[in-house]
Amino acid sequence: MTKIKTLIVEDNDNFRRALRDLLQTKFPLMILEELTNGHEVLAKVASFQPEIIFLDIRLPGENGLSLTPQIKKLLPAIKIIILTAHDLPEYREAAYQKGADYFLAKGTTSNTEIINLIENIISSARRNL
Repeated sequence: MTKIKTLIVEDNDNFRRALRDLLQTKFPLMILEELTNGHEVLAKVASFQPEIIFLDIRLPGENGLSLTPQIKKLLPAIKIIILTAHDLPEYREAAYQKGADYFLAKGTTSNTEIINLIENIISSARRNL
């Protein structure tokens, strides 16, 4: 497996740790970085150059929806996975309109679904090389 750089931007400590632990366990070669607010995201994306970003909608500082098009401008190929505790159709629609690739509801998305999503992203990236 190739090393995939992944950034988790999530202000809920428990959810962020659980996601990090899941990813580290299933994808041991994944290089993970974490942020807890929207203030530092663009600088971190520019310096870290992740292939995948888990991005919460509601963050201290700038929110995930407003950051999404800015991140895509910096790294057009990045896969943005929007996270939210509020699985509302208007959030889902707004996320995709802003350029998100995927949308996950924190309360209803299983670990298996997250693992399958990452495996699909990795497989797709390999096919496009």
